[in-house]
Amino acid sequence: MIDSHCHLDHEPLLSNIDSVIERSKSAGITKILTICTTLNSFNKIKKLVLKDKIIYGTYGIHPHETKNDIVNSDLIINEISNNDKIIGVGETGLDFYYDNSDKETQIKSFETHIKASMELNIPLIIHSRSAENETFDILNKYKNDDLKILMHCFTGSQKFAEKLLDLNAYFSASGIITFKNSQDLQKTFQMIPLDKLLIETDSPFLAPEPNRGKKNEPSFVKFTGKKLADLKNISFEDLVNSTTNNFNKLFK
Repeated sequence: MIDSHCHLDHEPLLSNIDSVIERSKSAGITKILTICTTLNSFNKIKKLVLKDKIIYGTYGIHPHETKNDIVNSDLIINEISNNDKIIGVGETGLDFYYDNSDKETQIKSFETHIKASMELNIPLIIHSRSAENETFDILNKYKNDDLKILMHCFTGSQKFAEKLLDLNAYFSASGIITFKNSQDLQKTFQMIPLDKLLIETDSPFLAPEPNRGKKNEPSFVKFTGKKLADLKNISFEDLVNSTTNNFNKLFK
């Protein structure tokens, strides 16, 4: 299995990193992608990717943090080009649910990350909440530019998913699909083609059933995988093989 999105620089994962890695390997995880959200986050990630061969990282500024951390495309490109274990741009995108950063600042940062992703020809990890139309309108401008789109922790509508599929996007399922009140989201993931799916924990957040309410960690990705296999009416082994192949294809 591959946990395509987590935050190993957050507590309690960071201070227990050795045991977190050990449990991940015992669960069958072969790669962990730890996601950058701030400039300070990246300083920790640069050390984490050296901790174990299964750990990879990204570089980017979360939409909530765009009022504090401002980056340009050249900075993103330089940081990623100088580290072969940094394999994605993000987490970037738009979040209009909270007012942590104003809309224009988020949009400007999103565009900056998109340009860096295209220049580097590596995936763009996107966070989108309460901003479906705006997110799609921006991405659609690049529909002819082979932008590699990964919608992380996708919780959007089926209509949004269908529009993103036209842009050749990939979608990552989190523990939210295991929640009893997520029937609409479950139906959306049933519709998304298997060759466009990844799995993630977003740990230490969003622990899946049966661990909901606990601090999440990469080894819990198996519960999301089992639920997604049930939704797709395939074996867990086939689900793991498919999502692993999809990750490796996307991130090369």
